[in-house]
Amino acid sequence: MKEFFEVLYKKSANEYYIKLSKYLDNKQKKFIITANPETFKIALTDSQLKGAILNKDNDIIPDGIAIVKGAKHFKIEVKERITGCDTAIKLLELANQKKKAIYLFGAKEEVVERLVEVIKKNYSKIKILGFSNGYVEDKDKVFSEIVKLEPDICLVALGIPMQEKLIMKYISKVKKGIYMGVGGTFDVLSGYKKRAPKIFIKLNLEWLYRIVTEPKRLKRFYENNIKFLLSVYREKK
Repeated sequence: MKEFFEVLYKKSANEYYIKLSKYLDNKQKKFIITANPETFKIALTDSQLKGAILNKDNDIIPDGIAIVKGAKHFKIEVKERITGCDTAIKLLELANQKKKAIYLFGAKEEVVERLVEVIKKNYSKIKILGFSNGYVEDKDKVFSEIVKLEPDICLVALGIPMQEKLIMKYISKVKKGIYMGVGGTFDVLSGYKKRAPKIFIKLNLEWLYRIVTEPKRLKRFYENNIKFLLSVYREKK
């Protein structure tokens, strides 16, 4: 598992956001993977996801305090966590500043529709090229359309590993644009779900807020965080 931690982005969130700004200015093509324990666990047995993580052309950002702590076990210094949600928000801010175009793919129809309205209201300079819910049967058809539209940013909320596999399948056909799998972030950005208060985020306790507000998450937290760290600590440095 050490090889996964070695490819993580290791600098600060602010430094990474500067890179995002440059990607957009230079019309670069970039695939961003948000690395949390579930990402790495699945990649251990999924060759496609593993290949995407180890592909040097992709950016792997440390989305999760367990990832930062796991890196330290291997004496890999990762400055801080860079959450997928914060990165998605920063991309919207940059797109608004630079008058860029975006495509949204994923989540339920009512969620993605509400997110479109939020973007129109709060990020009025963004051009929305299109959107599609994540429950369409022919996802390849949607992505083929995305490739033709050439958005500057494409946020894909289909969950791990489907979103990463789909982006990886089509990224070679893309000429430009930042493509990022964002999991359940559309729920938060649209206002369907509340994000943890800032103090929880600052103290890296967002996981605790989720468990308190959604107790059913406790089992998932144990499987994807506690067991993950135990398996990392059992691996030699």
